[in-house]
Amino acid sequence: MTSARMRNLLESRAQAWSQVQDIQARRERDGYESTQEDGETYTRALNDVDRLSNEIEQEERAQRLDSVMNAPAPGQGDTNPRPEDRSGNAEKYERAFSHYLRRGMAGMTPDQLTLMERSLVEDPELRAGAAGVDAAGGYTVPDGFVAKMTESLKAYGGILGLAEVLNTSSGNDLRWPSNDDSANVGAIVGENTQVTEQDFTFGNVALGAYMYTSKVVRLSFQLLQDSAFDLNAFVARKFGERIGRAASAHFASGTGTGQPKGLNTATNVLVTGAATTAITYDNLVDLEHKIDPAYRGRAQYVVHDDVVRAVRKLKDGQNRPLWVPAMAGGVPSTINGQPYTVDNSLPALAAGSKSAIYGDIATAYVVRVVRGGQTLRLTERYADYLQVGFLGFQRIDGTIQDNAAVAVLHQAAGA
Repeated sequence: MTSARMRNLLESRAQAWSQVQDIQARRERDGYESTQEDGETYTRALNDVDRLSNEIEQEERAQRLDSVMNAPAPGQGDTNPRPEDRSGNAEKYERAFSHYLRRGMAGMTPDQLTLMERSLVEDPELRAGAAGVDAAGGYTVPDGFVAKMTESLKAYGGILGLAEVLNTSSGNDLRWPSNDDSANVGAIVGENTQVTEQDFTFGNVALGAYMYTSKVVRLSFQLLQDSAFDLNAFVARKFGERIGRAASAHFASGTGTGQPKGLNTATNVLVTGAATTAITYDNLVDLEHKIDPAYRGRAQYVVHDDVVRAVRKLKDGQNRPLWVPAMAGGVPSTINGQPYTVDNSLPALAAGSKSAIYGDIATAYVVRVVRGGQTLRLTERYADYLQVGFLGFQRIDGTIQDNAAVAVLHQAAGA
């Protein structure tokens, strides 16, 4: 559903783009001399299109990621219950956790200490879905904290918003079979003729759970004592931003050794461009037709913003722009008629880079997130600075699961 804000943004950008096209059309008329006012209006309209495009892309990403986060894991029903769906103990636990962040163990009441200890070893309702750790390793974060942290993490990588996401309660290795039977077909059998055999061939896709850390966030005692400061939201945001930046880079270009295997790294269906730092209309056509039509119904581009900038300058043989801005009513911005997502973890245009991905990303790539996270409060380590350190952890992995669903444009290597 398109929000009122999104409709306003789309309408404003459509108006600005219309101004750009009107001025371009006047300039192309024989005998027309462009005025200074035209130049100023043209520049201002282009700037408005750029600004509004960024706002629209952020709004679209937020809507996509909200649906990803709230969707249940396959076959598990609602695996992300809201705090209001739990008993009153969850609210008590969140208050106790907030006291732990601000004051440490010494600032907690006996009831709060008991509640947090129980969350580690006894009551599954009070846990945030992660494996329990002892007091030396940090307490399991409450539901509200996990939701904020996960939302921040997802805001960074465009691939994460498009991929299939598996939420699991443990970090054990996940393995499931894959099958490509597309080259095999049935046959007509004659009378009294034996039917030939053609067995299925199965592959194997595996997902682990790499431990990501936020590194240390340090806060002053003065800030912790300020009751007006929303400590839970601040720490969640910082943890999410840091872990999100690291994970999104690996989802894009991770090696698969000691880190997730990135979509750009794993894809072996390539289209080679003739230019080192440019993209042509023919490149896009070749890329779209590199994958089977069966995947194109949900296919789209995933590119660095530098690639979008280059494509916006391209025109087809009829002098029509290949980039078209989104319109009111939910029609997204497109490249050559196809939707796209910006992920700046992918490489910018450069010699030898894999500059553009096209395909059905949800079918091609899977991300595994272990529910819940841990936080560790470091009181003594920074005591001489009158500061407290906080350290966050989250277990994540990702890998390609259907190589035929995506293709990548590979720029020429150059001299």
